[in-house]
Amino acid sequence: MTVPLRLRTAAARAAAVLVGLLFLLPFYYVLVTSLNSQSASASLSDILLPHWQWANYSRAWAAAPWPRLFLNTVLIASATVLLALVTSLLAGFAFGVMRFRGRGLLFSLVLAVLMVPGTVLIIPDYMIANDIHWLDTYWIQIVPWGASVFGIFLVRQFFMGLPQELFDAAELDGAGRLRMLWSIGVPLVRPALLIITLNVFLASWNSFLWPFIMTQSAGVQPVEVGLAAFAGSDGTDYTGLSAAVVFTTVPVLAFFLALQRHFITGAMSTAGGVRG
Repeated sequence: MTVPLRLRTAAARAAAVLVGLLFLLPFYYVLVTSLNSQSASASLSDILLPHWQWANYSRAWAAAPWPRLFLNTVLIASATVLLALVTSLLAGFAFGVMRFRGRGLLFSLVLAVLMVPGTVLIIPDYMIANDIHWLDTYWIQIVPWGASVFGIFLVRQFFMGLPQELFDAAELDGAGRLRMLWSIGVPLVRPALLIITLNVFLASWNSFLWPFIMTQSAGVQPVEVGLAAFAGSDGTDYTGLSAAVVFTTVPVLAFFLALQRHFITGAMSTAGGVRG
């Protein structure tokens, strides 16, 4: 028996709504906690219904220099994205288009970086940063993350999906490597660049452990480190922390929603190819 199309469509939409609600549930819980009183219990009503304690937000805002932290985060994330785009483009073009001895081995070494747990490298990275006097600076939060293995892999896959005749024709016309990259490569791999931009920006915005270890002053720290101000020797201020989580999440949520259409288009184009 064939299920009617209208029924299948309704079932698919209902499933999509259910999945969306499941993803929104943690954020709703944080929002409710940010509006509850500190004496709220763990009862079902306190978890589902807020007490509208807006003073939690003013207390959370006064707990840290948030304007400076936001400025630091935007600066670090923007610089990291720009550097990651440049390195992903150059390395992806080299691995996907250029022919040279040892290309496969070098690319395998790049992918091998993904197999090394980041926590294993924290101590040697800290010692190196201390030796070159990069501790408590913007540099230590930008440069180490300026190369994305995922970005290099994605751009390489895009370039490998393009007809080699495009670059051969450009080379016959006298175009150099950088000219081919800028005039031919960049417009065709734009979906990959959008995905890299979103991934690197979100990763930089949500970074906590690395800047928490590598920095000490609020003058260079991002917003995620500022959230640590709510944990002290007397315990954790969960209502203040939840309020801070809300107003630090809204900007990155707006950024994602603004680029959502481009992100979906880019994700659907990751197989590469030339559009007619």
